[in-house]
Amino acid sequence: MQKLWSASYGNPSLTPLVLIHGMGSASTAWSLITPELAKNFRVIHIDLPGHGHSNIEAGTEMDPHSLAELVLHELDNLKIEKFHIVGNSLGGWIALDLAAEHPDRVLSVVGIAPAGLWLSPVNRRLPIGAYARTLARVVHPIAPYFMPYDWAKKVGFAAVSPLWKEIPQNVVIDAVQAMGSSTGYFPAWDALLSLRFDKKISSNVPVTIIFGDTDNTLPEKTSQEKSLAPNHAKWIRIAQSGHAPMWDHPKEVIQEILATTSLASS
Repeated sequence: MQKLWSASYGNPSLTPLVLIHGMGSASTAWSLITPELAKNFRVIHIDLPGHGHSNIEAGTEMDPHSLAELVLHELDNLKIEKFHIVGNSLGGWIALDLAAEHPDRVLSVVGIAPAGLWLSPVNRRLPIGAYARTLARVVHPIAPYFMPYDWAKKVGFAAVSPLWKEIPQNVVIDAVQAMGSSTGYFPAWDALLSLRFDKKISSNVPVTIIFGDTDNTLPEKTSQEKSLAPNHAKWIRIAQSGHAPMWDHPKEVIQEILATTSLASS
């Protein structure tokens, strides 16, 4: 079976909080919020197949449900029974799938710009995504040398964040390197074609969904369909934020995570 890389932060006796990154990203995407979250949880980072520290093995199924089951298998290896889960983009879809399939184990869910909430599923690779992967693959070895320049940062991140100038250098360098080395990017993309999230989640599992108000990756008109989310889900729209609100407004995202996880124990 496909093996996944994972790492734990914080006191191991605390309740686990699992963080799942998006397509073409890696666990480094959580660097701005992990230290604060680790004060309250045992924070678990997981790299999906072909992302970050996880290789992609031949025959690995990369659709969101199969990835969710791989994440669960890794948590079984870590002897984690119950957990909160937070996911961004594809990771958000995976988090929702885990809550739908395993409500006895998922304590709460926070989907940060989760994918899959579209009435008309994506049926082809989008040119902008292919371009981003190709560009990152070419330049990621030298990212530390040019990303400090505003022109380079703008090229790479203006479409991702309205606050691209304010994203810390280590975050943008990590993001470029993650995308550039992601052998699982296109397999994950191809595996979600013609799919959408259409499962039911128990009202016993608190769910919060967060989108930025300027998400160009998953726009409101096409990719934020509330009818596909649980009826009890809390929707948050963060102003001046793009596809990665944990970069644009980490404090606000942390507050929403803490608020959602607190509902599970009330």
